[in-house]
Amino acid sequence: MYMPVKRFHPPKAYNNLKFLNSPQARTLRILSEFLEPMNRFRREGIRDTIVIFGSARILPRSIAKKRLRKIELTLSKQKNPSGILKRKLKDARMEFEMSGYYEDAVKLTSILTKWSKKFDREKHFVICSGGGPGIMEAANKGAISAGGKSIGLNISLPLEQYSNPYISKNLSFEFHYFFMRKFWFVYLAKALIMFPGGFGTLDELMEVLTLIQTKKVKKYMPIILYGSKYWKEILNFDAMVKHKTISKNDLRLFRFADTPEEAFQYLKKKLIRLR
Repeated sequence: MYMPVKRFHPPKAYNNLKFLNSPQARTLRILSEFLEPMNRFRREGIRDTIVIFGSARILPRSIAKKRLRKIELTLSKQKNPSGILKRKLKDARMEFEMSGYYEDAVKLTSILTKWSKKFDREKHFVICSGGGPGIMEAANKGAISAGGKSIGLNISLPLEQYSNPYISKNLSFEFHYFFMRKFWFVYLAKALIMFPGGFGTLDELMEVLTLIQTKKVKKYMPIILYGSKYWKEILNFDAMVKHKTISKNDLRLFRFADTPEEAFQYLKKKLIRLR
């Protein structure tokens, strides 16, 4: 009796997920994080970006205010509040103070987007952030509220960093490799604005300053450290000059700004030459 032979087709290499997720295919995964974003950026007509860095932990003012009021109300009802509650009050006050940077980021990116829309479509400056919460969310929110496109270059982390809801549909990315994410931050950037942030923001700031200082990045790219009070407390650049670890000329690689209007006027003057 004839028994039909069941035909079997092994998966093609590019469909073999076991292989593609193996250490042996790491080079392919890295290359994918270069080629796939490049294809999307070209399709969406993205050529020039203004990149906003900053802490994922900074809250919108409305939320920070609500938290502060809740703790103040709890304290007002206690005759002898605990040390823990007092520390919570101190933290809430700091969160409220820092929330001003969230609102400034929204305002600044909105102003920049409205200004950029005056140029031809191919000459727009598109706001780009790390795609997460905090300052990143504020940057994307400002761009979207002004009717512009908004880019989010997110990264997979052990403690998941969610993509904020203010990223344009086709411009939300999820990277595995930090260095590929950084590449796309810098490659399209025509200006960088560093809002207060933690280790990640410091890492991005120092890497970009190093690339420009060593002329590995040769294009003109203004850098703003937004919030001079914060940055001058966190980083003592004058001490680095004093100890001869950087030159005085290196301080020209960036400048400080404390209001959205001040930052905008500086960037407007510097970026108009690229148009």
